Parts: sequence; structure tokens; C-alpha cells
Amino acid sequence: MKLSQLTSYLESLAPLAYQEDYDNSGLIVGHPDQEINHALVSLDCTEAVVDEAITTGCQVVISHHPIVFKGLKKFNGKTYVERVVEKAIRHNIALYAIHTNLDSIMDGVNAKICETLGLTNTRILTPRHGLLKKLVTFVPVEQAEQVRKALFHAGAGHIGNYSEVSFNAGGTGTFKAGEGSNPYVGEVGMRHSEAEVRIESIYPANLESKIIMALVLAHPYEEVAYDLYSLTNQNQQVGSGMIGELEEAMDEADFLAGIKASMDCKVIRHTALLGRRVKKVAVCGGSGSFLLKHAIAAGADVFITADYKYHEFFDAEGKIVIADIGHFESEQFTQQLLCELIQKKFSNFAIRLTKVNTNPVKYFI
Repeated sequence: MKLSQLTSYLESLAPLAYQEDYDNSGLIVGHPDQEINHALVSLDCTEAVVDEAITTGCQVVISHHPIVFKGLKKFNGKTYVERVVEKAIRHNIALYAIHTNLDSIMDGVNAKICETLGLTNTRILTPRHGLLKKLVTFVPVEQAEQVRKALFHAGAGHIGNYSEVSFNAGGTGTFKAGEGSNPYVGEVGMRHSEAEVRIESIYPANLESKIIMALVLAHPYEEVAYDLYSLTNQNQQVGSGMIGELEEAMDEADFLAGIKASMDCKVIRHTALLGRRVKKVAVCGGSGSFLLKHAIAAGADVFITADYKYHEFFDAEGKIVIADIGHFESEQFTQQLLCELIQKKFSNFAIRLTKVNTNPVKYFI
């Protein structure tokens, strides 16, 4: 298939609009029309991973972390980033990254951590604001259903676990068609009154062009009237971190031992144990110290993340146990998640999980 088929699917699950400002997710090397039949999945895109792609005949490397974060001014092989990009181009291997946009979705990186830890009743720890908008349009009564169906099919009307959500109210619209117009109803030069339905529906802002196109194509009027509203509502399906519960409360030491086993950690850096049972757990794959106050406010007993600095551990203030399990360790199962998602959609497509351990941190035990 074409590379664009694979990337379009991944971006339908984790839209690029959901990535953080500093990120560089998406197609980094390669052409959307490139033919592919074999992909390699890895947490990081290193020289060893690209070498593995060459050896195994993979045309694309899908990694969680982007190999390029900032603009490259020279390509002379002095850095590992330049060497990876050069080698990928020389061997016609596409490089695709799906980073903070995959972190941000309900079924993404943090959901995989929760699944591995056996957490239930999970939800986004800090839902994101400003990602939703509302469309209001006015449609003749007889065509209202066809317009609703078109909007829903384009992605409007999703709120949490509910779909095809809209509000509808009847009314009367008026208009006078001018010279050169071709009105669906009424006559040129005469004011016309038409029984209409006011349709309101919420949609993700990144789908706006698709939804407006669907509206225009489904609406019978030559000139379609509609209003767009920016919302400050939280999108409960998109955000940072997750929080969930253990089926049964556990002793703190036993819980940390369980983390070490299930997340395959060599070591866990943590704050002082508080002598209480662990029931509610917050998680954030990668660097998550910015979520500590939210984990405390949500009533979490333990916050599992990575990349904590020395002085940041003091911020726990005896209210929560911080468990820093390591960046690679917290996100390592993202590789399996990507394989599962791709195989579910493209059952006949060859997908390979890298055999390279890309963790740059080693432990002297």
C-alpha cells in the first residue's frame, strides 16, 4: 500500500493537531505516495534501528520519539541525527513519528501503562481545553436528516462515549434571492419563508474543513448559512496523563515491587513511603513532573512517571508517593501498542517490532 494510507490511519487515531508545540510528530522522511509492504516499529529511531530496517527489508520506521526535533542546517554526518536522516534517505526508508499526539489520546501511551498495571476506571488526568468547536446551521425540514448524517459521518457529534449528538429546534428562515442566483426554493426577487431546523453539533477543531465540506455538499441551499463557535470546554478524550484504580488496595512496598516486575524496571526512584494503602494511581509516560499537582488534586496515592529532578521530589510534600521508573521503561510498551493498532486495521500488512533496545540509560548493578 501507499505510505499515506498508513500515516492517515495513524493520524485519524492520534491527530497531529494534538501534539505539543515543541514536538515534531508526523512524516519526517519519505513521500506519501511511496509504496510500502513492511514496517519496523521502535520507541526511538536510531542508527541501529535504521540498519535493522535495511537488513529486514522494511520501507518505513515508525517510532514514538521523533529523530528530528529542531531544524537541521547541515548534513555532514557529525551528529547521530544527521547520520540517521542521511542513511534513511539513501536507502529510501521513510521515518514517521507519533509522539505527544499518541500520549494525548484516551487509548494511547498512558492507557497502555494503565493496562499493564491492571488499573480500572481510567480517565484522562488533565483533559485539554480549546480543542472543541460548535457548528450551527439551518436546514429545510425535509433535508435535516441528510445533513445530520453527513455531519456525523465527517466526525461531528462525539461527546465522550456518545456519538451522533446534536440539538435541533424548529423555526422559520427568510431570504430573497438576488439576480444571478439559483435558489433551491422560492423565486428570484421575492422574499421567501421556509420551515427550517436549527442544527447544533460539537466537533473537534482539527476536523473543521472536513465537516464544513460535508455540510456544503449535503445542504440543498446554494448559499449555506452556518455559524462556528470556539469553545473552552474540556475534551475528556484528549489530554495529559491518566488516573485509575487498583481492583484491591495494596501495601506501598508491594505495589512498587509490582511496578518493578510489570514495567521491567531495574530500579525505581521514589519519595518516602507514607504508610498507607495504594488504591488510586496516576501515570504519565515520559517526563511528567508537570502533572504532580493534578495527581494530588485527583486523590492519587502514587504518581508513576519519569525524568524527575532532585529538587522536584520535594514537591510531593508528604501528600503522594512519586515513583520515577525511567523514561524508556515508562514508554516501552508503546511499541506493542502501535503494532496492535496497525495489525487491527491492516491485517495483511507486515509489521515488525524492533529487536534493538534503544534505551540510552544503563544501570550498573
